Amino acid sequence: MNRNLARIFTFVALTAAIGLSSLSFAGDTSVLRPPKGSKVALLVFEDMQCPDCARAAPLLHEAAKKYNIPLVQYDFPLPMHNWSFDAAVNARCFDTKSKQLGDEYRLYIFQNQPQITKSNLRGMTERFAEQNKVTFPFVVDPNGELAAKVRADFQLGQRVGIEHTPTIYVVSDTTRGTPFIEVVDRSQLYQLIEQVQKEAGESPSTKTASTKPTSAKKSSKPQ
Repeated sequence: MNRNLARIFTFVALTAAIGLSSLSFAGDTSVLRPPKGSKVALLVFEDMQCPDCARAAPLLHEAAKKYNIPLVQYDFPLPMHNWSFDAAVNARCFDTKSKQLGDEYRLYIFQNQPQITKSNLRGMTERFAEQNKVTFPFVVDPNGELAAKVRADFQLGQRVGIEHTPTIYVVSDTTRGTPFIEVVDRSQLYQLIEQVQKEAGESPSTKTASTKPTSAKKSSKPQ
């Protein structure tokens, strides 16, 4: 079988396996808004097995802390990755204990990504749980509720038109102009946050707002 055709079949089969009914992109950007009560936020659609997502994650957390704005993480596990969906479900499991613990698990997976395989993911996750003195259940998602949330994020990304990970936005609640900007060049992240804050009427709450990000890389296609 032609190699490209085989890849297409694999992509379709894996997509069906996680319950996705459509591969079309509708371009619905109405969801690109900050959480209620926030004027500005960072949004990212990420895949926990994506190397570029691992590179971007520390920068996004750093920026959210620096500017005191929310970081909203959407799961977008790419079908060609064989353990990212399971990792996303695990993260949702830790979210049920605390959002901070869920975020720390995601960063832990990103930091250890090169060593993780589908067969050792559970062992790595149990190690994280032990280090944080929590119990990781033998059956992670007995009712399928956590997996449904991951699928819902993916389907949301499809509606937005996400084509690669990470896809990063700075979003605002402004009703004037475009309420979001995609971050294509991550070296411009801080500048874009300040720009959106200014347009939204929010003053940057940082002492060194003009400092450039330390992890300056462009968003790339999935690897």
